[in-house]
Amino acid sequence: MTAENTEFPGRITTSLSTSQPWWPPRTQAPTDAPNVVVMIVDDMGYSDIAPFGSEIPTPHLDAVADEGIRMSDFHVTSMCSPTRAALLTGCNAHAVGVGAVCNTDPGFPGYAGELPADQPTLAEMLRGNGYSTLMVGKWHLCKESDLNAAGDRHSWPLQRGFDQFYGFLEAQTNFHHPHQLYEGNNPLHVDEYPAGYYLTDDLTRRATEMICDSVASDPDKPFLLYYAHGAVHTPLHAKDSYIESFRGAYEEGWDAIRHRRFTRQQELGLIPRSADLAPLDDPTGPDVPAWADLGPDGQRLAARYMEVYAAMVTSIDESVGRIREVLGRLGQLDNTVFVFLSDNGAAGDGGTDIGVFNHLGNLDRSAKRTVAERLPVELARIDEIGGPTSWPAIPVGWATTSNTPFRRHKFSTFRGGHQVPFLISWPRGLDGVGGEIRHQYAHVTDVVPTLMDLIGLPVTVERHGRRGRDLDGVSLVPTLRSADHPSDHHEQYYESFGERAYLREGWEAVSVRTPLTPFRDDRWELFDLSDDRTQCRDLAAEHPERVAELVRAWEEAAGENQVLPMADGTPLHWFQRPPHEQRFTRPVTLLPCTPTLERFRSGHLIDGRSFEIVVDLNAFTLADSGVLVSHGGQEGGYVLYVEDGYLHFVENAFSRMIEAPPVPLPRRCSRITVAVTAPGKARWSVQIRIDDEVVSRSDEFIQLSWLVPYNGINVGVARRSPVSWELASKYGTFRYSGRITGVTYVPGTLAPDAFPMMIEHFRELGMATQ
Repeated sequence: MTAENTEFPGRITTSLSTSQPWWPPRTQAPTDAPNVVVMIVDDMGYSDIAPFGSEIPTPHLDAVADEGIRMSDFHVTSMCSPTRAALLTGCNAHAVGVGAVCNTDPGFPGYAGELPADQPTLAEMLRGNGYSTLMVGKWHLCKESDLNAAGDRHSWPLQRGFDQFYGFLEAQTNFHHPHQLYEGNNPLHVDEYPAGYYLTDDLTRRATEMICDSVASDPDKPFLLYYAHGAVHTPLHAKDSYIESFRGAYEEGWDAIRHRRFTRQQELGLIPRSADLAPLDDPTGPDVPAWADLGPDGQRLAARYMEVYAAMVTSIDESVGRIREVLGRLGQLDNTVFVFLSDNGAAGDGGTDIGVFNHLGNLDRSAKRTVAERLPVELARIDEIGGPTSWPAIPVGWATTSNTPFRRHKFSTFRGGHQVPFLISWPRGLDGVGGEIRHQYAHVTDVVPTLMDLIGLPVTVERHGRRGRDLDGVSLVPTLRSADHPSDHHEQYYESFGERAYLREGWEAVSVRTPLTPFRDDRWELFDLSDDRTQCRDLAAEHPERVAELVRAWEEAAGENQVLPMADGTPLHWFQRPPHEQRFTRPVTLLPCTPTLERFRSGHLIDGRSFEIVVDLNAFTLADSGVLVSHGGQEGGYVLYVEDGYLHFVENAFSRMIEAPPVPLPRRCSRITVAVTAPGKARWSVQIRIDDEVVSRSDEFIQLSWLVPYNGINVGVARRSPVSWELASKYGTFRYSGRITGVTYVPGTLAPDAFPMMIEHFRELGMATQ
């Protein structure tokens, strides 16, 4: 029935009661599609959870293993960003531009530091099929130059398929005082965290809130939760009560714990009884001392680091339990696919023999202290390890223990670098296989096709109308459903900062790399994995033709996957930067209302160069007090503040405090200038001027560089982790009580030995490797 519209003559209206309504089609997941939880942990070794042989209690991961499947021969890349890229795309990491950690962009397609515009992620595939997509934790898949508040967000989580994101964008952060958290596309502006704050707890809380919100809002819509832990990456931070629960648990040392884990792995059926435990001290890697060689003080200190590490693993397991408990209460647990893995093996590159109180102190080029020199200093602070005044890393012996029974560590293409624990469960869809182990080879690129296969959705290889790369992984579903089904992932290349390996049909060749030597001169070892899962018996001399075959296969794969050019052992890969990043070294004026200036931007103002900090004051009086400028935290930094009429400049030089003599302030002043000169040899000379008068000079300061300071620049307040714990203990954030007009950073010339000044030298050194 129609009628003339009397208000607008000539128009015809249609009666709703007689018309057929039309709504656009709704994107909807398959009926009863499962939820998906993918939990990836950071730098955790193969043996660190109980289902893979650990003495650390992990009851919630035990429950996942009991209702699901353990993959005993699961592999990732040897680095965090590449594994995350492969996990989310199903493609080899170099092929999608993430051949190394996303702290670098040396200008080559395989190392672009972000995913390509034509390659969809798992989140984009599932969101396009009606899923709610949620993420908490560590991203580490965008360029450093895009980390700032004005940065291009095209490679941030929300732009790569996630509806919600809460976490951090970089490789690491302080667990007690995170340097910069993000909510969606926005940085969170936090002055100080509440007492007892712990990042893993915060991430877990937000993950459960997202799940509850999604399920309550649309009961027909399944969800993907990607939970990317910051643990157990440095800094080694844990809650006091959890650390205390492991007091004394590691006094017998890594030799004993390692053998016990190996025996347990054999009892569980993860490792063949015929397998050998790889030597503790591998000739191709860093030196690992026997526990007895540390002496009582060294043993006491080293044991503390492992107590903290175990406490971090406990918090990870607790997060699994909390998510499972919420899923159970919502009636969603049986229909949730749960995947758990690590991004690479445990890191053995920074903790030395006894561990290290401040891991970022390895960037201190002013002095290299021996274990004997460090021992009394760090032993005096043993109870602080794991707390907010520390930034620790585990000793190399415990990292080797974490990777039991394999050789080497993170960044290595021996199996300790890339063979990790892997669990998958789905009570409703994988019924009848609970507690089983699969020994077939599998790779991180297999996760995307496996999940899409389980759900019943086609894999997408197109994004924004552009076709991307076909997946390199294969579905593991046949293997999950049948222990007799052979692996469908027949060969795989590996590369990590010039180290290489190639797997084909049960044989694996691994290069033994000497930095700054020609790649063609590398020696290759060969292993028959059917008889030697732990790579203890080199058969290269017996089978030179097979070595040659696998090396040729690696070279072909390198060409197909954008692996070349590889890092050659010089710092060129880290410090060759695109010209457009020079804009970050221009002077900048920060107002008191400016939030914390992000680490990368802040660092460019001071890294490797001389600089001036000019503080303009408005109507200063001697009654004014507080922080004028703070840059950094307990990892390292500096703070300029006024207290009781005196001006103070204090540096935290990688956990060692250095202070210029306090300067009495005049009754009136309008400008304070800190002029820092970088003469080279990792030193700073500091001159302080009040108005135009020089009031202080000192040559005793240490140059901070690259990742340090990790906390950014603050004006008029000391936010988050404090540079000076003593000052924070007295005044908290110590907000300035007077009026600051602005603070201007004026970057100056580079030090003669700054890395950017040596790029051509690095290139010349690298030519010898070609």
